[in-house]
Amino acid sequence: MKVLDNNSVKEFLINEVLRDFSNNSKDEALLEKIAELKNDNISVPVVYVGAGTCGLGAGADKTLTAVKNYISEKNIEARIVETGCIGLCAVEPIMDVQIPSHNRISLQNVTEDKVEGILDKLFQMEVPEGDILGQFETPGSREWENVKYLSELPFFAPQKRLVLKNCGVIDPVDINEYIARGGYKGYIKVLNMHSSEDVCDIIEKSGLRGRGGGGFPTGRKWKFANSEKSDQKYLICNADEGDPGAFMDRAVIEGDPHRLIEGMAIGAYAIGATKAYIYIRAEYPLAIERLEIAIKQAEEYGLVGKDIFGTGNDFEIKIKKGAGAFVCGEETALMHSIEGKRGMPRPRPPFPTTSGLFGKPSVINNVETFANVPSILENGAEWFASTGTKNSKGTKVFALSGKIALTGLVEIPMGTTVREIIFNIAGGILNNQKFKSVQIGGPSGGCITEENLDIQVDYESLLEVGAMMGSGGLVVMDEHTCMVDVAKFFMGFIQRESCGKCIPCREGTKRLLEILENITTKPDASDNTEALDRFKGVMQIDKLSQVIKDTSLCGLGQTAPNPVLSTFKWFRDEYEAHVFDRQCPAGVCQNLKVYKIDVDKCTGCTLCVKKCPADSIIGSKKAPHFIVEDKCIGCGACYEACKFDAIEVV
Repeated sequence: MKVLDNNSVKEFLINEVLRDFSNNSKDEALLEKIAELKNDNISVPVVYVGAGTCGLGAGADKTLTAVKNYISEKNIEARIVETGCIGLCAVEPIMDVQIPSHNRISLQNVTEDKVEGILDKLFQMEVPEGDILGQFETPGSREWENVKYLSELPFFAPQKRLVLKNCGVIDPVDINEYIARGGYKGYIKVLNMHSSEDVCDIIEKSGLRGRGGGGFPTGRKWKFANSEKSDQKYLICNADEGDPGAFMDRAVIEGDPHRLIEGMAIGAYAIGATKAYIYIRAEYPLAIERLEIAIKQAEEYGLVGKDIFGTGNDFEIKIKKGAGAFVCGEETALMHSIEGKRGMPRPRPPFPTTSGLFGKPSVINNVETFANVPSILENGAEWFASTGTKNSKGTKVFALSGKIALTGLVEIPMGTTVREIIFNIAGGILNNQKFKSVQIGGPSGGCITEENLDIQVDYESLLEVGAMMGSGGLVVMDEHTCMVDVAKFFMGFIQRESCGKCIPCREGTKRLLEILENITTKPDASDNTEALDRFKGVMQIDKLSQVIKDTSLCGLGQTAPNPVLSTFKWFRDEYEAHVFDRQCPAGVCQNLKVYKIDVDKCTGCTLCVKKCPADSIIGSKKAPHFIVEDKCIGCGACYEACKFDAIEVV
């Protein structure tokens, strides 16, 4: 693919915009250039390997090496392209092959040992047996017989991919491929046809709301910053993404970094900012690497820098690596971190749009929010608002994980039900187990039970059942999950990540965690007050949680009790079983497990006695043994050691 120089890109982008809004569509040189960029008529085969973090974790690096060795050894003229994640993480490594004049065909679970056989078949124009995922629909190209289109698969069919449309499809570090698919058209359109106030109006009319948590209207936030008078304003992208089970932002940056850059460039123009920061956690090395390459390319093409395309507009963008503190996902703590201070929130007002980074007006949005902006400016506010519900417009990206058949990323229209996401798109519960709950919104969110599965995904509906949209993590749990243990996990995470600045969050979450640890631990028989303390602790959950919500300094502290309140509301019977029966119905809480020896099966081999760390097993050699329950710590060492299945969990 030919790399265009700065002037050619400028000409191409401006003419593309003019072509959409005038009768100037007969430029043969332009049409030829578009065809060259789009690579519609490839002359050599192209092999695509999904090389996002998820793909590499599944072995895509070995698959990539095998492809390179095959091409070299066979002396085949072909291109090899590393793409991001297409979303179907459960079947990685994914490899696509495009033969000239044929549709691009996608294959799943392509480990290194399968590469040679698959490529042998495809280069002979034969469809390999097994591991076929589907084919892309490319106008003017030949179809592969008896191969479904990807868009027809249950995983992809209900999706509407706006943010993810290029992920897993294009080379993320080739700016030409992004431009060829409409990239930067929205930005050039803005610079040539709209004032900053116009852009704010368009975003507000589109109904785009912040995709990072609370769902504040993006256009309104931009208007606040636009109206401020200042010698310097800042735009900030929050790519910290600290929620357990969330990986949406990472995947977007790894698969389509130029979309983020364009969205931020438009946002900076809208508020009058000339400097921008992307705050991203250092644990995302691949995303950072591809982002650095994309920024450099945008600078070389004149899309980032001084006097962009002669319009007089400047736009500088920098990457700030975070150390992984969850609290730095809160906007004021994030700004402190960029400033070189400890990441701790501050009281508001003043809000960042008035006094933010370095005391200047600032706007903070997350990756998905900015990634929606280019399409809105290219297609219009009404186009975006036509998707979704009354108060929640557009699409939402979710990261699916947990006990689910197909883990990965999905982008669905707002208003889609939770049931459709889990059972239609993601294939239901793993190993055909029974659904129990889904945690949505990360540590700040709540759980949705079976009776609420038909609730629509939008900001207000989720709040009604004690959950929240959050950034988009969706963790599915089956019948073998203990909901008290889930609440303890999230509360442990929140307590560790609390910055400690305000007492309600620092001490309140610690006390909530203590209560959960008490009821998931076997009572000390020598302590006569422990049973009463366990009961009193559970009775204080509601009151303590409300104090934390009402008095914590920042949004993270204010939503910290949500996992406990949600599980306590919908799974009260499990809490009661832990408190009154001292049992875990799911059999998950190790310290509440009770082990007994079946005397009819016990041979007295004493192997369990030797393995027990608490000396809780008694009995003579070659005679049945017994477990002293008060001394047993529930470690399960005896259960694993017994060769005669004489030890059972009750």
